[in-house]
Amino acid sequence: MVKPAETAHEQIHEAHHGHGDGDHWPRNMAVVVSFLAAALAITEIGVKSSQTAYLTHHISASDTWAFYQAKNLRAVLRNSQATMLETLPNAESAAIQEKIKAARAEETRMRDEPGKDGMKQLSEKAKHEEHERDHAFHLYHGYEYTAGAMELSIVLASVSVVTKMKPLGIAAALIGLTACLYGLAVWRQLI
Repeated sequence: MVKPAETAHEQIHEAHHGHGDGDHWPRNMAVVVSFLAAALAITEIGVKSSQTAYLTHHISASDTWAFYQAKNLRAVLRNSQATMLETLPNAESAAIQEKIKAARAEETRMRDEPGKDGMKQLSEKAKHEEHERDHAFHLYHGYEYTAGAMELSIVLASVSVVTKMKPLGIAAALIGLTACLYGLAVWRQLI
């Protein structure tokens, strides 16, 4: 696959050493292709950055939910322990009551531990990570659409130079400009 920068370089070279017919179209389109190639390179940085953010938040959310499940299991075990102790024939004794109280306190701590990592806090953290993951995924798709449109406009501009069909070049410039504006809107999080 020919890279956009190589295509731009070839078009600039051809424009400088061209046919000498005074047609500035190839040179102008080479400038357009160069601009689009640079914008595409910047867009690809956004693609990779948002993809990395997506994976980071996805892993963090998954880990947090796993920790939540472990806490839930421990809380259920403490609840079961307290329930079983309450059914013992000598459940009224002080020693058994102390164990029941300790099991209930541990269950409560597992479910909600302000400032720490109780289930309630873990749930909030995991939901926040999921929100951040979804946002990064949205940005990723926006940058991907932008990159695809820029690649298309580079191809059209290159074909325009070869065929000397100016409408293709104009279409390439318009698609490229639209893609750049869309990419800026994604970057500024307007979309």
